[in-house]
Amino acid sequence: MPQQGILIVVSGPSGTGKGTVCRELLRSNSHLKYSISATTRSPRAGEVDGINYLFVAKDQFRKMIDNDDLLEWAEVYGNFYGTPRHYVLEQLHKGYDVVLEIDTQGAMKVKEKFPEGVYIYIIPPSLDELANRIYKRGTDSIDVIKKRLQCASGELSLAQNYHYIVMNDQVAAAVQKVEIIIAAEKLRAERNTALIDNLYSAGCVVNEVPTL
Repeated sequence: MPQQGILIVVSGPSGTGKGTVCRELLRSNSHLKYSISATTRSPRAGEVDGINYLFVAKDQFRKMIDNDDLLEWAEVYGNFYGTPRHYVLEQLHKGYDVVLEIDTQGAMKVKEKFPEGVYIYIIPPSLDELANRIYKRGTDSIDVIKKRLQCASGELSLAQNYHYIVMNDQVAAAVQKVEIIIAAEKLRAERNTALIDNLYSAGCVVNEVPTL
């Protein structure tokens, strides 16, 4: 039976580039699986249903809540987002590490259920750079952009609830830092008790004491 996978939760204010970091991370690490969130918001240009998000109607989303089909869910900027439960648990059981890219509300709900997960908060080099990134993205109205910037400062104060903080000044460097975090987490003693148990169960017979 494979070792249980690790749940990796990635959050950060809108515009930090956390989505880009996650995509690059998944592209170069085959042991990672991405958990697609369900959402009631409309697709942005280039987004594909079932790849970027599961785009559902609000009535369908409410049914998912009622049926306990979501690991977490939250309302963000007037739209609902949630993490389908079955896929995450199935992949973890198979031994894959699962990446969740979700907002801070959802992350804290997941942390209550999965305290053994790895929680990573992505920050921008500066708030000015964050504003530039959101404006250049060009996918939101001016009103929505202003709301995102207003929320960013408050969201940054929640970073202390995460295990790690990674600055995304250069995508490649940020991805490398996340890979280092995952590698270190794989070696934590509490995740490897089975290795010690196997050493004991295998036994040891010493026929001759080596000469020093």
